Amino acid sequence: MFVTRFAPSPTGYLHRGHAFSALTAFEVARAAGGRFILRIEDIDVTRSRREFEDAIYEDLDWLGIAWETPVRRQSEHLDDYQAALAALTADHLTYRCFRTRKELAQAAATAPHGRAETFRGGPLPPPEEAERLTAGQPFAWRLSLDAAEQALAGRPLSFVEEGEGPGGEHGTIAIDPGLAGGDVVLARKDVGVAYHLAVVVDDALQGVTHVIRGQDLFEAAHVQRLLQALLDLPTPIYRHHRLLTGPDGKRFAKRDHAETLRDLRARGVSPGELRAEMGFD
Repeated sequence: MFVTRFAPSPTGYLHRGHAFSALTAFEVARAAGGRFILRIEDIDVTRSRREFEDAIYEDLDWLGIAWETPVRRQSEHLDDYQAALAALTADHLTYRCFRTRKELAQAAATAPHGRAETFRGGPLPPPEEAERLTAGQPFAWRLSLDAAEQALAGRPLSFVEEGEGPGGEHGTIAIDPGLAGGDVVLARKDVGVAYHLAVVVDDALQGVTHVIRGQDLFEAAHVQRLLQALLDLPTPIYRHHRLLTGPDGKRFAKRDHAETLRDLRARGVSPGELRAEMGFD
């Protein structure tokens, strides 16, 4: 059974780029006679809002997209992610990182071999770590690429790309986990999980066979494939698609205040017009 998903974060209103990604996944699933799943990735508790989530349902319904219910909301399944983190930690594949964002940025700026090299780290000496924990200093759980590579020594990993990466990548892709930023964050003290770990666990639990998403997430597939191997989870097929861009050549993004689907409706744009604009009709 072909199973794919659209997994937005309710941290703002959907725009054209979201609509293109959702429609792409939905139409491919429908053509394959498969299943289309909607997942709400609301682990960012500081920015996620229920009004944005409600707007996602409204916008997708307006586009003519139907999804299975109940919808999985990540905030309701933190135990699943904690179990995965515990398994990685038990295998000595994670460590507590106490560096602040400012410290990481400074290290990245002075790194001689690129940004990914900056995030290769490791645990502090036990006495110093104990002192920081006692002082209540915040930390993030990071995946140790060094430890992961040792654990999987002699086992080459790859994933199948049916679409196209930003550099034209297609077919069987040998992974380079460092592309996603080196020792990626798996969980934060205040949240309990981060994107890469949550998405890998969710895709496995929901039986996702095909991950269809934008090329901006192509590099993430490398470290996610690594996590799938470390957690003994199935690997979906990936199909990354092009990104929609505005008149200025920049991709549509929430942070740039891209025109939202709500804005389009307000000025009388119909779903059919939007679908035709994006090449679906």
